[in-house]
Amino acid sequence: MLEDYFVRPETVDRIRWSWIGPAIQQYLTRLEEQGYTRGHLAQRVPILVRFGAFAQTEGAKTYADLPIYVDPFAESWVKRPSRRRSVTPPRRSPVDAVKSRIEAMLRVVVPDFVGHTRCRISDKPFADRAPSFFTYLCEERGLRKSTLGWYGNHLRQFDAYLAQQGIRDLCGLSPEIVSGFLTDRAQELRPSYLQVRGTALRVFLRYLYRERVMPRDLSSGVEAVPVYRLAKIPRAITAQEVDQMLAGVDRHTIVGRRDYAILLLLLTYGLRAREVAALTLDNLDWRHDRLRVPERKAGHSTAYPLSPVVGEAIIEYLKDGRPKTTSRHLFLHVTYPRGPITHVAVAQRAAHYLRKAGIAVARVGSHTLRHTCVQRLIEAGWSLKQIGDYVGHRSPRSTEIYSKVDLGMLREVACGDGEEVV
Repeated sequence: MLEDYFVRPETVDRIRWSWIGPAIQQYLTRLEEQGYTRGHLAQRVPILVRFGAFAQTEGAKTYADLPIYVDPFAESWVKRPSRRRSVTPPRRSPVDAVKSRIEAMLRVVVPDFVGHTRCRISDKPFADRAPSFFTYLCEERGLRKSTLGWYGNHLRQFDAYLAQQGIRDLCGLSPEIVSGFLTDRAQELRPSYLQVRGTALRVFLRYLYRERVMPRDLSSGVEAVPVYRLAKIPRAITAQEVDQMLAGVDRHTIVGRRDYAILLLLLTYGLRAREVAALTLDNLDWRHDRLRVPERKAGHSTAYPLSPVVGEAIIEYLKDGRPKTTSRHLFLHVTYPRGPITHVAVAQRAAHYLRKAGIAVARVGSHTLRHTCVQRLIEAGWSLKQIGDYVGHRSPRSTEIYSKVDLGMLREVACGDGEEVV
């Protein structure tokens, strides 16, 4: 196996006869099964061999002894005189980069090893003090997984706030503590975000009282943040800015071909980031030139005529860009492991090209392109009902906000008394 990574026989022998040689080969086999390239894996081997020699010199005799030598080796490795300095600042510290590579191998060869680089924030905060809360949200209230993520996000912040205040026991909560959390950084947050935070906290406090974790119900003290409908103007970009953004996509690269198809889907059909990420090869009906978008936010599916421009961009990506894989998802990551692209990545790619084109817009992301699609339909004279059906709104009330950007109607109101418009 090592012969596939290194040309020189002496290099292969040096690795194979190292005392952690079997561990390195076991680790490489695991990563190869996950789809990592050989060149990527070969870069990891030298540092693992050096780590094994360092640990053996310091007294390590078994694989179980290795974890305690990770930190000392990482510190000595980055301080070595021969280390080349990067011109651009690294995304993370060199010490952490070395640790992550070594700990990745230790997770494979050392039973029950976790390592501090993999310490992730719990998806279920307060799991030790209210262990059944998320089960209650899922089974009794029937909340979706995405909604549970919002609850987890806000309650993690609440838990961190309590830790700053030195409060561990939930019985020590008071209206002053709850109010302090709600007002903490409130000036920096959007009203809609604060509204969701209040809802999550109110439900959590009511649950604690129901389960007798707290002696009194503090949920009544969490006031709802007022959020006014139609208070904002949808963020959209002009046709010239759309051309400017698309011109900044390098379609000679794999990433560029994939991102170009994604941007056209967002602009042409006003799809949400989740809907783009969920598209599969089965959603493309080439025989009838149809694009089917299943499981939309409104609970239905939509079939669109497949635009020739969008179809050509997708074909270009499929022929010379999409990795060869058994996955049926349309858009995949270009780096290993090549799994389906996420809705977060879709939004980030849209934001990347908006910033690259120098387009100033509040909260850049994929939804800006969705608003741009709706703006184009308004200018084409579509009714709000037609627009809502096209972009998959659950309720006509969701489309009313776009009446504020109907410039033709606004001009009529400004020039006359408005009675005919009304």
